[in-house]
Amino acid sequence: MILVTGAAGFIGSNLVAALDQRGAGEIAVCDRLGDDDKWRNLAKHELAHVVAPEGLFDFLSRHGESLSIIFHLGAISSTVETDADLIMENNFHLSLRLWDWCAENSTAYIYASSAATYGDGGNGFDDDWSMAALAKLQPLNAYGWSKHLFDRRIARLVANGAPQPPHWAGLKFFNVYGPNEYHKGGQQSVVPQIYQRVARGEPARLFKSHHPDYADGGQTRDFIWVGDCVDVMLWLSENDQVNGIFNCGTGKARSFADLAAAVFRALDKSPDIDYVPTPENIRDKYQYFTEARMERLRAAGYTAGFTSLEDGVAKYVTEYLDAEDRFI
Repeated sequence: MILVTGAAGFIGSNLVAALDQRGAGEIAVCDRLGDDDKWRNLAKHELAHVVAPEGLFDFLSRHGESLSIIFHLGAISSTVETDADLIMENNFHLSLRLWDWCAENSTAYIYASSAATYGDGGNGFDDDWSMAALAKLQPLNAYGWSKHLFDRRIARLVANGAPQPPHWAGLKFFNVYGPNEYHKGGQQSVVPQIYQRVARGEPARLFKSHHPDYADGGQTRDFIWVGDCVDVMLWLSENDQVNGIFNCGTGKARSFADLAAAVFRALDKSPDIDYVPTPENIRDKYQYFTEARMERLRAAGYTAGFTSLEDGVAKYVTEYLDAEDRFI
């Protein structure tokens, strides 16, 4: 049996879809579904168990012997959440309890870290997970700090020879986009936000640059198609000799203007973009450049390519956002 936490979320539900489509075996999911349409992210797939977060460790006590791997994607992922105690309970303490459980029960453990651990990028985007390298990173928000703190704890436990799962990996996801992120509201990727405006016949809206080295819309991110993230997770699950913390991006930064142009192209429209000031409450923490270094994952043996921005956006728009059924 496979357990996916955060399974009704964006990346989690795409992983569940891939596992189901591959016939990977029984799938147990853990998440809080709420009272909106988040359940639709899972509605097409056969599930063995649906577990509420507060019942997770009771579930593990009853079914743990059947588990081969836990994909731990559950977290408070909002970068604007201000309740640091809540973030720590979900993103650090729970993650550490699951790590300990997997170590005690010889269960593989793959978890979600984040590119938010890199802060403003001043120390680069190298996924060196040595204690010295991790100590240099300075996340800009509580979410990024919680993920970074967990990465550092895992690196320390491994360095000290403490008990660990027989196979484990952490993934620093960069700017992921794709279907099943609709429940995230304002925290959705920029693609659906642009699509919604363009579909209404309105100009796309991007932030102005407040940095002399970047033109308006020239701010860059490492945008990665969610299916590529799923492929990396599945590859890691099948290669139990590969352990460590790895970046999960394309290795190529692209501008928001490029992203917007790809949405217009997918809708067969000419680009029309309005630039608005970056809100002052995030202006001093705004990243102008992110780009994953992917050499470590490649050196570990991952050889698959990554979807181009144009191809990924076209697929997202035509097969999901502009379709009657938007769910994978």
